[in-house]
Amino acid sequence: MAPKKLYIKTYGCQMNVYDSERMAEAMGGEGYETTARPEDADMILLNTCHIREKAAEKVYSELGRYKGLKADKPDLKIGVAGCVAQAEGAEIMRRQPMVDLVVGPQSYHRLPDLLARTHNGAKALDTDFPEEDKFDHLTARPKAKRGPTAFLTVQEGCDKFCAFCVVPYTRGAEVSRPAERVLTEARDLVERGVREITLLGQNVNAYHGHDGGLAGLIRALAKIDGLARIRFTTSHPNDMDDALIAAHGDCDKLMPYLHLPVQAGSDKILKRMNRSHTADDYLRLIERLRAARPDLHLSGDFIVGFPEETEADFQATMDLISAVEYGSAFSFKYSERPGTPAAERPQVSEAEKDDRLQRLQALLTKQQRSLQDAMVGRDVHVLFEKPGRMPGQMVGKSEYLHAVHVETNDFGPGDIARIRIDSSGPNSLKGVVVPV
Repeated sequence: MAPKKLYIKTYGCQMNVYDSERMAEAMGGEGYETTARPEDADMILLNTCHIREKAAEKVYSELGRYKGLKADKPDLKIGVAGCVAQAEGAEIMRRQPMVDLVVGPQSYHRLPDLLARTHNGAKALDTDFPEEDKFDHLTARPKAKRGPTAFLTVQEGCDKFCAFCVVPYTRGAEVSRPAERVLTEARDLVERGVREITLLGQNVNAYHGHDGGLAGLIRALAKIDGLARIRFTTSHPNDMDDALIAAHGDCDKLMPYLHLPVQAGSDKILKRMNRSHTADDYLRLIERLRAARPDLHLSGDFIVGFPEETEADFQATMDLISAVEYGSAFSFKYSERPGTPAAERPQVSEAEKDDRLQRLQALLTKQQRSLQDAMVGRDVHVLFEKPGRMPGQMVGKSEYLHAVHVETNDFGPGDIARIRIDSSGPNSLKGVVVPV
C-alpha cells in the first residue's frame, strides 16, 4: 500500500518548527509521510502560534481554505495543534465542524491515538498538561541524513507571566528536559550530519535539567565530537546568570550571537509589563556580556504602543536601542491577547502605534545595516548550509548569524570555511574563501 500523506503547516517560532518535526515522526510510525501540498494529503495539521496579532482568526481563515478539499475527500483528516489549539480548545471544532482533532503543545505525542478516535466520525480533543514527558513517548527519530543545522528543545513553558503574553497559559509552567536525554538526542543529530544545534525554550536560560544550568548543559554539549556550534534562544534578562555570561567568553563552540529581549526602555512600562527588570539592569547586563565577549552581536524584541505608553516612554525605548546597538531585532505593535492583564487596560491608538513602530524600525534598520557593513574586510567562519541561487555559489551562516554567499566549488553543506567578507547587501554578506 502507498503511504498516507501528511501536510503540516507551521506557524510561529523555532519551537513550533521542532514540534512539527516531532509530530511528523510520530505520524511516520503510523504510515504517514510528509507532503508539501495540502491537495495531496490524507491528513492536514496546522501547528499554530498564539503570539502574533489575530492569531486565532488567521487559523480559522486557513481552515476555511480546506473546506473544498474536505468535501472532495471526506476521509481527509484535519487537525489543529499548538498554542491556538490550547487556547481555543473545543471552540475550534464548534466554529469549524470539519476539524477532526485538536491537540495542545504538551499532548502532541498522543497524536496517533487521537487520530484513531476519529475513524468513525468522532471528534478528538486533548489540551491537557500531562504528567508524563512527551519526549519519552515520541518515536525515535529515523536515522535519515539531516542538514547541517538543527533545533533541539530543552525547556518549555514560562513562569514569568509578562502582562502581554499567553505562553504561561498555552505552554504551561517551566519544565526542563533532563540533560542526559538532551545529550542523547544531540549525539543522534550529530551522527546524522548536524554540525550546529540551537537549543530552544520559551525561557531557555531558565533551564535547570543540568546541575550547572544552561551553561552546564552547553559545556557538556561542547564535548560532543563533530558538533561545531551551539546557539540558544529565547532568553530572559533575569535568568542570564554568571555562569552563562562566562560561557560566552570561554566556550569556543558557543557562538557570539545572543537574542535577549528587553521589550521596552521605560521603567514604568517594564513594570506594567511585569518584566521584573529595569532598563538600567538590562544595560548593565549587556556591559557584562560584552566584557566577556567583546564581539557579541545582540538581537532583541520590542513592543511599541503598550497600554499607557506615552511619547516619553517610547523615547526611553529609543534611547536604550541607541545605547545597545543591535545587530538585528524583532519589533511589533502591541495587540491584545484575551485573558492577559494588559488586554484590560487603556489602549494606545493605532495611529500612535503605527507612528512609533515606523520610527523604531527605522532606527533598528539603521543599526543593523551599520553593523553588517562593518563586517566588510573581516574574516568570519561560515557553516555552509545549501547551494545558492547562482551556479557555483554556496550559502551559509557566520558565527554572528549573518547569511553569507560565497562562490566556491570546494565546499558543500556541513563544511566550515574561513571567509573574507568583501561586500554587504540589504540582508546578507558576500565573501571569498581565505586560502589556508
